[in-house]
Amino acid sequence: MADKLDAILKSYVAEGTTTKDKLLGASFVVFNKDGPLYQGSAGRTRAPPSSPPFTPPSITWLASMTKLLTTTCLLHFTTHNPHLLTLDQDLRPLIPELASNPILTGFVSAADAADAAASTSSGSGEGKAKKEGEPILIPNTSPLTLRHLLTHTSGFGVDVADPDLMRWSKWLGRTSHTGSCTVDGWLTPLKFAPGEGWYYGVGIDWAGVVLLRVSGRQVGEYFEEFIAGPLRLDSIGWRVGKVLGEEGKDGGEWVPRAERDEETGEIKEGGVEFPEVPEVESGGAGGYGSALGFGRVLQVLLRGLAGEEENEGVVLNQETVREMLRPQLTEVQKQWMRAIVWTYKSASEIPEGSAVDYGMGGLINMEDVEGRRRKGSIMWSGFCNSRWWLDPETGIGAALIVQLTPYGDETVFKMYDELERAVYAELVPQK
Repeated sequence: MADKLDAILKSYVAEGTTTKDKLLGASFVVFNKDGPLYQGSAGRTRAPPSSPPFTPPSITWLASMTKLLTTTCLLHFTTHNPHLLTLDQDLRPLIPELASNPILTGFVSAADAADAAASTSSGSGEGKAKKEGEPILIPNTSPLTLRHLLTHTSGFGVDVADPDLMRWSKWLGRTSHTGSCTVDGWLTPLKFAPGEGWYYGVGIDWAGVVLLRVSGRQVGEYFEEFIAGPLRLDSIGWRVGKVLGEEGKDGGEWVPRAERDEETGEIKEGGVEFPEVPEVESGGAGGYGSALGFGRVLQVLLRGLAGEEENEGVVLNQETVREMLRPQLTEVQKQWMRAIVWTYKSASEIPEGSAVDYGMGGLINMEDVEGRRRKGSIMWSGFCNSRWWLDPETGIGAALIVQLTPYGDETVFKMYDELERAVYAELVPQK
């Protein structure tokens, strides 16, 4: 299997200076509960002429791959501290910002503003006059839970990706945004009452805020103390300087973000927008790490799933991991999700129209994918095109790490498809 996977990785990276339909570099790991079944890489971390090789320990910005790490932290905390936090308690009494956060239902039209002005001037209207374009906000009277935050059913969106939330921000003259890594940056009105739909948003950033409020630890501090530290997980964490600089690491190089020109298809070096020392660590996108580090997290989950919680190297028990992998959505929520995940290429490795659901930390395919993962597998990806999956039926987890934008790169999709098919052809008996 190693020779086949090595050859696939090599075939997709640029050998010279031309990078059209190629990648600068990539690393790929496959784990089961006992450790790595494969670790390999190809290419380089930077554009030529001088560039270190891309290796399994190479450090990248994980972006939304971080969500699995944060989910693991929150499930660890709730398992060990149910007297302080549960998945289904109403968080509004605990977090004041969530208690007062309204729902955005639209904006005042020109006609409605004119009618309101006429009513006010005639003395028949109530309250102040409405202005055209003013956001229409109503109180949220529904409980908002940690389960909502971890499954994208809370109603939160991503302001910089949502026209309505951007319009709301502009109306207020708001300068904070999702990437600011602040509570104010994540505090936007809800798109719907918690539980009424599914919308990809900053819910897991808010889960990190909840963890900070109840434990007194930033999500990265909690991960280091209770997950990475006891398990000696190298090359993964929330502060890039710390991830790169700790003694005893396995020598991974930093990989700067690359950008593919949408017209020429060629790659140039980019940057990372997230602050290195944020005010609040982002549970949704603030992590940094390597393929090996991320693969070890998948191994931790597989060991917990196998019921090995009494052994070293397990932080979540079998019941908790099973809950993470359990489909969480109602039929209405699934309809919302299906309308989003293929539009934005979040489920590119699953045939469009397939039955899918969402667990805690990732999307679940509810049917076998021919030649690839089995029914019940969970997956997600990151802004820089890195991707992972975990298959509970076969006991396999894998992660592909690249560092390329924009999201949805077709070359990455093709490589990922070949890599996964090669893994299953070698390791899993065909049905």
